[in-house]
Amino acid sequence: MASNASYLGRCLCGSVRYDARGAVTHLCFCHCNSCRRAVGATPVPWGTFDRQQFSIVSGKLVELRSSPQVVRGFCGACGTSLTYRHERRPEEIDVTLVTLDDPALLVPEIHIWVQDKLPWIEITDGRPQFDQVRTGGGSTAS
Repeated sequence: MASNASYLGRCLCGSVRYDARGAVTHLCFCHCNSCRRAVGATPVPWGTFDRQQFSIVSGKLVELRSSPQVVRGFCGACGTSLTYRHERRPEEIDVTLVTLDDPALLVPEIHIWVQDKLPWIEITDGRPQFDQVRTGGGSTAS
């Protein structure tokens, strides 16, 4: 994606609005147990941005340490899951793609944490699948 692009997004109630700028990487569908519980859905589509290029435009992002190395951000009013940060990747932040004002702009390219997918989910879209994260390509939500 373009390095000068700007992606605006928000929570369900509109209390929290964000701006994610620059290149986006690691476009994926995550099937892990943690994402599924945090969002209440499966799979969860994510995109990774440079953390310094992500800003909250209005409202306040509430953060929760969901596991020893992971902090998830959400709206305190409506509960919408918005972000994911991992200590191994302090310079990056993952954003739930469906919270973008135009969620059709960014399309997941792979499936990760397929080892955790629910048995009633069938992946038939032809995208590459990884038991955990993409080997050699960094990691996204887990």
